[in-house]
Amino acid sequence: MNTCKLLALLTLSAMAGSLHAQDEDGVLPYRPSVSSPAQLPAAGQLEFEIGGLSTRSDNDRRASLPYTFKLAFDEQWGLLLGGEAHVSSREGGRRQRGIGDTSLVLKRAFLVDSATAFGLELGVKLPTAKDTIGSGRSDYTINGIYSRDIGAVHMDANLNATRLGAYEAGTGRIQTGWSASFSTPVSDKWGVTTEVSGTRRRGQSSTAQLLLAAAYSPNKRLTIDFGVAKGLNSASPDRSLFGGVVLPLARLW
Repeated sequence: MNTCKLLALLTLSAMAGSLHAQDEDGVLPYRPSVSSPAQLPAAGQLEFEIGGLSTRSDNDRRASLPYTFKLAFDEQWGLLLGGEAHVSSREGGRRQRGIGDTSLVLKRAFLVDSATAFGLELGVKLPTAKDTIGSGRSDYTINGIYSRDIGAVHMDANLNATRLGAYEAGTGRIQTGWSASFSTPVSDKWGVTTEVSGTRRRGQSSTAQLLLAAAYSPNKRLTIDFGVAKGLNSASPDRSLFGGVVLPLARLW
């Protein structure tokens, strides 16, 4: 209930603010897909994304409030600060609550033309969560991105590698990940997204999931999303439900 109230408050605030700032740049949503686009938001516009995520795997449950602050310095360079504002998990009958880990990402966009772009992200996950929620160690990630408009369909393909700070004996320290997202508008205000993604690490079963989402944009300064993700094998979470908003917080320059 608290999550729903927070999302509703942010949505109403953004809708009210947009009435007085229709001439400003629109938002560029990164959520809810796993894939990141190569493009950056409008330079100098601080954007904020927050949502609710509920995941089920066998008898385990996990709910969180993922968030991201995005700021582009220009069309080529930007910073992302994200994490989980709150986590509630139940594993093996034990419930844990607290803040999640925090991530910091430096992003470089390589714009080829109006329809094509490449991107590179260098990120670090900081262990701000307690050990019962997070790993307690820092992780380092490099992510390569290819984005392209194919007619009315926008594609984002990601390939990344993460050096884990904490890993089990007999398993690999490097985890690779992949994802491919496809989105298209279905009307002036509605759009849909489908995505496949997965991870692989030596000594561990590979994961794979399918994501389906819808997005509603009453104006260019606000996007509301909701959807579901389904695990495609036994190593992946059974099901995830999510919803969230993307909105601008301030024009810094």
